[in-house]
Amino acid sequence: MLKPIFYKLLESYIISEKEIKRLWMQIEKQHTHHERFYHNFSHLEHLYTQLLAVKDHINNWDIVLFALFYHDYYYNIHRKDNEKRSATKAFEILTQIKLPVDQIEICHQMILSTLGHQTSTLSDINYFTDADLSILGSDWVSYQIYFKNVRLEYSFYPDFMYKKGRSKMLKHFLDMPSIFKTAYFYQQFEQQAKSNISRELDLSQ
Repeated sequence: MLKPIFYKLLESYIISEKEIKRLWMQIEKQHTHHERFYHNFSHLEHLYTQLLAVKDHINNWDIVLFALFYHDYYYNIHRKDNEKRSATKAFEILTQIKLPVDQIEICHQMILSTLGHQTSTLSDINYFTDADLSILGSDWVSYQIYFKNVRLEYSFYPDFMYKKGRSKMLKHFLDMPSIFKTAYFYQQFEQQAKSNISRELDLSQ
């Protein structure tokens, strides 16, 4: 599903097929790593599906797609700078294919925004971070699969350490005035997301 989307995106910038293939193989290698149980191609496909629903509201679809492909390029549970490193990678690639500096900077900001998911003055960033969080508002069965896969990614840590960190993150979302910043995602997922998060917290006690 994602490969032809990536190829079509890059072909718009007159890049050779050989170079597109090289870039795709890098993305494929990163996202098919054996320790990625959630932050893999399934997550990217889910994100793409959610973004398609609001495509008419997005100002720069190409930049959103670039952010999609590179926002989890680096994912190492032992590091706290994954978003920063991924944003830097995107900056390098977009500079290489000669995108305008202002667009590169928006993509860079978009990826960094997935760290705290705070409200941005740029609507494209809000749509992107909302789509990134949309799994929180999925049906309970899908939500269970999600949080179990995240736990597998953090299998290195014992339960008492993992639960402490996970609970802190979940409570952070519940303490926000609203999890989702855009009207579309708020209406679609806010209520279910809060229900899912509260239920997970109850189970972790």
